[in-house]
Amino acid sequence: MLVLFGILVIIASLILGFIVLIQNPKGGGLSSSFGGFGTQVMGVKQTTDVLEKGTWLFAAIVGILCLVSPAFIPKDGEGSAPNKELIDDVSTKLPAATAPANTVTVPAVPDTNAGK
Repeated sequence: MLVLFGILVIIASLILGFIVLIQNPKGGGLSSSFGGFGTQVMGVKQTTDVLEKGTWLFAAIVGILCLVSPAFIPKDGEGSAPNKELIDDVSTKLPAATAPANTVTVPAVPDTNAGK
C-alpha cells in the first residue's frame, strides 16, 4: 500500500511541477512557448484561473497523500516480508560469535634490528 501512495505522490508532484512551469508569471513562461494555445481557446483570465486552481488542487492532493500514508505503515511484529518466519528461524540458530572459516593466522616476524 505504501508503494501505491509513493507512486501517487510522485505522479501528483510531477503534474504540480508541470502546472507551475506553464503558468505565465510577469514575464513569459513556458505557456508562451506553446504558441498561446490556452489564450486562444479559453482566454487569458480563464487560463490563469484554471492553472491556479490546478496548482492548489495538486498541492492539496500531495499534502493529503503524505499525511494519510503513515496510517498504512505496518506495526511492529506485522512484517511484510514473505519469508519472515524463515529469517527469524535462521537468526535464532546462528551461534553468537564465530570466526570466519577462511581466516589465516600469520606468525609474528622477529625484529632483526633489535640487537643493533
